[in-house]
Amino acid sequence: LYRFTPLQSSFGCNLVALNGGRPELMNLKDFIKAFCEFREEVVSRRTKFLLGKARERAHVLVGLAIAVANIDEVIALIRKAPDPATAREQLLAREWPARDVAPLVELIADPRHKVSREGTYRLSEEQARAILDLRLQRLTALGRDEIGDELKSLGEQIKDYLDILRSRARIVAIIKEELTAVSEEFGTPRRTEITDAGAEMEDEDLIQREDMVVTVSHTGYIKRVPLDTYRAQRRGGKGRSGMATREEDFVSRIFVANTHTPVLFFSSRGMVYKMKVWRLPQAAPQARGKALINLLPLEKDERITTILPLPEDEESWDQLDVMFATRRGKVRRNKLSDFVEVRQNGKIAMKLDEGDEILGVAVCSEDEDVLLTTANGQAIRFPVSDVRVFSGRTSTGVRGIKLENDDQVISMAILRHV
Repeated sequence: LYRFTPLQSSFGCNLVALNGGRPELMNLKDFIKAFCEFREEVVSRRTKFLLGKARERAHVLVGLAIAVANIDEVIALIRKAPDPATAREQLLAREWPARDVAPLVELIADPRHKVSREGTYRLSEEQARAILDLRLQRLTALGRDEIGDELKSLGEQIKDYLDILRSRARIVAIIKEELTAVSEEFGTPRRTEITDAGAEMEDEDLIQREDMVVTVSHTGYIKRVPLDTYRAQRRGGKGRSGMATREEDFVSRIFVANTHTPVLFFSSRGMVYKMKVWRLPQAAPQARGKALINLLPLEKDERITTILPLPEDEESWDQLDVMFATRRGKVRRNKLSDFVEVRQNGKIAMKLDEGDEILGVAVCSEDEDVLLTTANGQAIRFPVSDVRVFSGRTSTGVRGIKLENDDQVISMAILRHV
């Protein structure tokens, strides 16, 4: 789906944005930083606006509180005035006793209007206008209490607004709270994942895991057939053809492996090649398969002597060893992890003497034995631990068996130690 459909697509974009009125090329971090700075400015300006509104309202209430505290004089002044304009001028011209409301004036922290040292207060235009618009019901005891309670509430709000403007930490905390509230109300679970980089899609990612029967012939033909092609038969069954071979050819190796199983191919000239099972040609049971020379970059007279299917988890290879044996009786032991990285054109697995070639390669462990058999009927068995682990791949190894001039090793087997 990722490879053959638009489920995942990449596109380029020019991330140029106006930052502070100037065009700027920005990355994701720059966008987040600019947004945070914008939110700080919004919260700060909003708090200043709310502070101004609260002070305006508190300023009017202070005027009303002074009028209530001097209610008899205020009523007498208004009655004697010929018109509202004159009444307003007389209210503004007089200094009113304000010792009783001085705590309320200090509470709202308005720097524009303060009580004088003599304990008097001059009304402003807004306050005088509010006094003239004052309804008689506000002159009751309940009305006076309401003015005082509202002033105290506004004083607390003003104090909080001033604290916000003085503290960046408060502003950041408010931004976090508001973003959390938006997330809880409108947020949905994330459907995508942010990663450092998009992973490249390989052909192997599209291959379904499936068990395969891999068949190899003596002359170097190979193929894979799905395991479910073969069915179990009872005793006496005729069986089924597994591979079509020509004269003088026969099946030399057959094994079951997963399509993602790595396979090492060791050649007679000491080279090693690596290929996953899914890259092998798939064919019908009656088919011959494909020649290895068409799959691997083999040189003239070079042939594959050993095919080694290995665990799919290459990290576990470090816990396994691999034993080499040559026609002239040399053996060498390496860590299997030495062959994790193999280039497409192969790499040297073992250095060989002139005229020598790799006979076999097998996975082994410390608690197993090596059995070498020669063409003249000689054999030797020794513990794997007798051969030290070589750190490099350029060594010819050590002598595993002493041979006569006309003799050679024809097989190697790994046996359970007894």
